[in-house]
Amino acid sequence: MSHLPVIVGFGGINAAGRASGHYAYRRLIIDKLNEADADQTLLNLAVLMGLIRHEDGRWKDARNETVDLNEFLTFHRELILNSTLIRKLESNLFDNANLYQHCSTSLAPDEGDLLTFRVQTRKLPGHIPPNWKVEALDNRFSRVEISGSLETMLPDNYQGSVNCAGQLPSGFDPASLYQSRNHPRSLQMTVFGASDALLSLGIDWEDVKARVPADKIGVYAGSAMSQLDYNGNGGMLQSRLLGKRVTSKQLPLGLAEMPADFINAYILGSTGKTGCTLGACASFHYSLSQAVQDIRSGSHRVALVGNSEAPLVPEVFEGYSAMGALADDEKLRQLDRLAEPDYRRACRPFANNAGFTLAESAQFVILFDDELALELGASIHGAVNDVFINADGYKKSIASPGVGNYVTVAKATAATRAVIGEERLRHNTFVQAHGTGTPQNRVTESAIFDQVAAHFGIEDWPVTALKSYFGHSIACAGADQLNSSLGIWKYGVIPGIVTTEQLAEDVHQQHLDFLLQHREIGTDDIDAIIINAKGFGGNNATASILSPKIALDMMQHKHGSEALSQYRQRNEKVTSLSQEYEDACNRSQVPPIYKFDHHVKGDQDLSFSQTGLKISGDQCEISLELTNPYQDMCK
Repeated sequence: MSHLPVIVGFGGINAAGRASGHYAYRRLIIDKLNEADADQTLLNLAVLMGLIRHEDGRWKDARNETVDLNEFLTFHRELILNSTLIRKLESNLFDNANLYQHCSTSLAPDEGDLLTFRVQTRKLPGHIPPNWKVEALDNRFSRVEISGSLETMLPDNYQGSVNCAGQLPSGFDPASLYQSRNHPRSLQMTVFGASDALLSLGIDWEDVKARVPADKIGVYAGSAMSQLDYNGNGGMLQSRLLGKRVTSKQLPLGLAEMPADFINAYILGSTGKTGCTLGACASFHYSLSQAVQDIRSGSHRVALVGNSEAPLVPEVFEGYSAMGALADDEKLRQLDRLAEPDYRRACRPFANNAGFTLAESAQFVILFDDELALELGASIHGAVNDVFINADGYKKSIASPGVGNYVTVAKATAATRAVIGEERLRHNTFVQAHGTGTPQNRVTESAIFDQVAAHFGIEDWPVTALKSYFGHSIACAGADQLNSSLGIWKYGVIPGIVTTEQLAEDVHQQHLDFLLQHREIGTDDIDAIIINAKGFGGNNATASILSPKIALDMMQHKHGSEALSQYRQRNEKVTSLSQEYEDACNRSQVPPIYKFDHHVKGDQDLSFSQTGLKISGDQCEISLELTNPYQDMCK
């Protein structure tokens, strides 16, 4: 019997704020929320940004002065809203107007044949060129005479051509919340995001471990771009050119799978399965597929799936700009015929647009099999029906789209129909498009959706695209889409593509309904969501996500009404604990889970029995009673 992978927890951080409690989703639709929910969303952001905190029974602002909460939120509303989503680059990341570079040049003597200068002796090169004559002046300095010219690099500055991005909320610094020890930003965000998912679960992790053997738990996480700031691979590659030394941490902390390693080593203490499956901008879907297969097959019962990407560094901006992929200032000016770029509307999926907008994000989901979810009373936020992955085949350009995404979207749609039926597919589903905001994407992706909709008899398939709010977080893009879709089943609003005022003429739309405004629906009106991802290199993936109602109906059919009744009683405590965490996040910044050098295991912590292996501290034994999967091939 197959096991249903249900979404029991989620969390993270992106340009819209904290993912848990649907706060990032609520930021997108804040103008559609009632006053109480809107104010709570503003408060959650204000606490996250360090603008306000609850201490000693009073609300205090960043100056440590007591404030009235309602007055504070009213006064700071626009500041909070403008400090989120896509916006002008902020100087806390780097000074985009004064980026450092070297200019190659040749220095020649102004008169005569010799170029002469004085230099600190310790700064002389290890290998003196043959046309140099070096004379020691004292213990510190030497005089150098060069016959001919000197090929050298001169320091210089330049201004970046792209000045907007999907940045974390202003003032939020994940490094300040724990002993970050010079961790790359992506790993700082991993610690926060994975902790947010785990703390919002409403179930103590030790209770999970008490029921699930270590080898039945999996962590699937990574970053497609790896860690490219100075504390990771970026610093390893830059150090010598900057006259510095490579540190012992830059290479290992720069590895693409390090988010999974950090989660295992410092958050979960997990000795279970670990995996990092990369597929460019479809990476989250790749990891989600691996987790779904493991849970559905029964080989695993728990999975933490996600990605963390921190690509907002000058070199990455320049790399994508060289490809012509980013919406730079000049393109935005030409697009709107304005003197100053409209940074808030930089990403415009399916409109006349200029390129995508880079973003940083860390997003995670926790999956249980259906039986474990019932047993522990876990909250059901949805379920993953299936994930399909296909390549493009032969390509002319490695970055161009191809036919593989037709296959993934069609199969995900067919898989959805197989579960909810043809009628519900046609009227109770919608599409979360990859929607990068590039001229090529708007044509190719809309053509895929239009043809698939026609094949399945869908007349007006709703389509939205959340990169219009967050920007493109590369490996984390699919997780941004998923986590910000779960709120639809609680609040009944599909976020529209509000940065797109009018569809471009070359967008296919015969069988599609592009949501250019928020769409208010009933919380039970959507049975499934198709979440699409397209990545450089021909990495295509599409997921079919089922609503909480459909998931619970399936679980009741499998386990019976009595099991569901008992589950709902257990869920009351889980919901209460989740609410306690949410309330804490609305009072002050909650430190993430970070257990450095905590209960480190060694040889002495292992013991064998006749049937398995036990690790001290774990209540469940790892079974070694494995069967031969090739029995029909063996004598």
